Amino acid sequence: MAVRGSAPLAPLCAALGVSRATVHRRLEPRPPKRPRPRPERALEETEKQRIVDVLCSDRFVDRSPGEVVHTLLDEGHYLASERTMYRVLAERAEVKERRNQLSHPKHARPELVATAPNEVWSWDVTKLRTTVKWSYLHLYVLLDLFSRYVVGWMIARHENAALAKVLIEESVTKHGVEPGTLVLHSDRGAPMTSKTLAQLLADLDVARSLSRPHTSNDNPFSESHFKTLKYHPSYPGRFAALEDSLAWGRALFPWYNHQHRHSGIAFLTPADVYFGRAEAVLEQRHAVRIAAYAKHPERFPNGVPKQSVLPPATYINPPQFPQHERLDPTHPENVDEVRVVPDHPMHRSAEDLH
Repeated sequence: MAVRGSAPLAPLCAALGVSRATVHRRLEPRPPKRPRPRPERALEETEKQRIVDVLCSDRFVDRSPGEVVHTLLDEGHYLASERTMYRVLAERAEVKERRNQLSHPKHARPELVATAPNEVWSWDVTKLRTTVKWSYLHLYVLLDLFSRYVVGWMIARHENAALAKVLIEESVTKHGVEPGTLVLHSDRGAPMTSKTLAQLLADLDVARSLSRPHTSNDNPFSESHFKTLKYHPSYPGRFAALEDSLAWGRALFPWYNHQHRHSGIAFLTPADVYFGRAEAVLEQRHAVRIAAYAKHPERFPNGVPKQSVLPPATYINPPQFPQHERLDPTHPENVDEVRVVPDHPMHRSAEDLH
C-alpha cells in the first residue's frame, strides 16, 4: 500500500522505525467523542453540596460514608448511596482517610564512629534456648565497637533494666572509662529505653544512642557477634540449666577475645586491638612475609608483600560524602596511628542476680 501515490508504506515505516498503524491514525484521525449525555438520575449541584455539607459536618467529619448512610437511615433520612457519596467526594478531591491517624515521629539515622577503644560500645540481649519448651535464658553482651572486644557479658533468667544496669555500671568501672568519653549504642528494646538505664547513663556521663525502630542494620555489630557465638562448635543449641550456660560462656568469651581472628580488624584478635598490641602484631606478621619472600620471591606473583593495616575507624551508618571528598581508608597516608590503652584484666561476667 502506498501513501497517496508516493512510495510504498511498509518499507518507509521500516526505514524510519515507525508503526504503520501510527501513520494511518495520523492521516485519518478518529472524530472526537461526543460528550456523555447527563443521566436523568444525576444529582443537582445543590444536592451534591448538601451531601458534602453533611459529610463535613462536625457530627460526621471523622466517619466513613458507609457509617453516615446507615446512621441517617436509622434516623429516617436518605441522601444518597454510599457509592454516590464517594463519587461526590472524589469530584472535590476529598477521598482520603477521614479519621485522625497516629503520626509516628521520624527517628534520626544514627551515625557513630569509633577511632579508639572505649569510644563506642554496642550492646544487645539475645535469647538462649533451654531444654524446657518456651523457656529461655538471656545473654547480655557489651561489645567495644573499634576492637570488637567483649567488655562485659551476663547470662540471666530474665531480661530487664535492673540487670542491664548492673552489667553496664560494673563494665564502665572495670575498664576505667572516663566520664563524657563513651557512647552506648543499642536497639530500642525495653531495657535499652527504660528510665532506670537512662538515669544510670546520666550519672555515669555516658551518651546513649538508639537504633531506628524496625531497622536491624542500625546495630549490626551486636547482631553479627551473636551469630558468631551461636555458630561456634561449642554452642549446644539448648541448655539444661543456668549453670551450664555460664560454663559455656566462661569458656567461649576468652576464646573470642584472645584467639578469634576477626576479619573486620585485619584478622587480629579483639584483645590485640583493645590493649594496643595491633601495630606490633602487624609488624611481626609483615616480617614473616618478608622473610618468606626473600627465600622464594617466585611464589609471590604480586611482588613484595605489603603490610596489613588496621582500619583507622569503625562506623555505624557512615556519613555519605561526595565522590571527590572520599578517602581511601587503606592508604598509608590516611591511616591514623593505633592508639594504646592501659592494660587491664578482662572483665568478669556478671552472673544472674537472684
